[in-house]
Amino acid sequence: MTPTRRMFAAGIALVVVLSFTGSLLAAHPAAARVRSVRAVGSLRFPTDFAFAPNNRVFAIEKNSGRILVINRAGGGRHTFFKVRGVNSSGERGMLSIALHPDYPATPLVYVYVTRRGGGGVQNQIIRLRNVDGKGRDLTKIWARRSPSSIHNGGPIAFGPDGMLYAVVGDGGSPARSQQLGDERGKVLRMTPTGAIPGDNPLGNRRVFAFGIRNSFGLAFDPYGGDLWETENGPECNDELNRIAPGRNYGWGPNESCSGNAPRNTNRDGPNPVLPERWYNPTIAPTGIAFCDGCDLGVAARRAAFFGAINTGQLRRVSLTADRRNVKGQRVVFRHDGGILSVEPHPNGALYFSDTKAIFKLVRR
Repeated sequence: MTPTRRMFAAGIALVVVLSFTGSLLAAHPAAARVRSVRAVGSLRFPTDFAFAPNNRVFAIEKNSGRILVINRAGGGRHTFFKVRGVNSSGERGMLSIALHPDYPATPLVYVYVTRRGGGGVQNQIIRLRNVDGKGRDLTKIWARRSPSSIHNGGPIAFGPDGMLYAVVGDGGSPARSQQLGDERGKVLRMTPTGAIPGDNPLGNRRVFAFGIRNSFGLAFDPYGGDLWETENGPECNDELNRIAPGRNYGWGPNESCSGNAPRNTNRDGPNPVLPERWYNPTIAPTGIAFCDGCDLGVAARRAAFFGAINTGQLRRVSLTADRRNVKGQRVVFRHDGGILSVEPHPNGALYFSDTKAIFKLVRR
């Protein structure tokens, strides 16, 4: 089973494997940096979540189609909306959620989801309006056919420019990643209505960068402004990338796990960009977020944190002074299960989810 399949394989086998792996790694000295506190429990595979300014959490569940709103101050929760027709086979399902940058003044909620539509199964970005705590006026702002249950991708995030960014996986076909006319295997950039911005780097298309395999993590650096992405490799070369406009990240039909890493999986198309860091054996990296007042110690200031599903590891990544390269990294926490998403709270604290709950990261 590939790392990305393992990420979304529901059931007891996943929990047992990851818990066993976590117990083997728990004694590593790097684990003594950060601990976790359960913030929200009783969730069913919360692939992603987002914080509203009023201390409410919007959480999505991969398989159920539910978007939940949890009031952390009052302790209540309710179903904001139930998305119909969700196809959750393999890596499909409810994959990511983002709030409009001006939320709640502009009370729009965005979700990347795989569901029935267009005569088949589609990956879609849908938009909902919050009306008195309930989702209304479902609008499909982007959709593409989902030919495979693997490599659907799906992380979405608003940039400092107010545009919506999304990663679409290659659908199990590496050649698509190099075809600019196909939006699979790409980082996309679109307006909040799904339209093509006039200043996109590759002409009249949503494609912002290409040569992407399959991603579960996307975040903007609040200090440098750049977009960073975690990417699952095949049997080798999981990646951490800084995504630059118009660039090619080298995934394509000639990939191989033989030869020199990471060029063996970043060799296709024009001028391929190599990852900032790569990981062998694979760890299946997932959510990523930046520390902007996270109160996790001096070394955490302005660092990126990203999780992994295979190992339950949380890595802290420090950047160079110009914010364009990785200076160093360290595993600072090991969860007893796989980590799905990592997200910042408006107050700066960092949270992550596993298959059952959301946790806050705090110093030991």
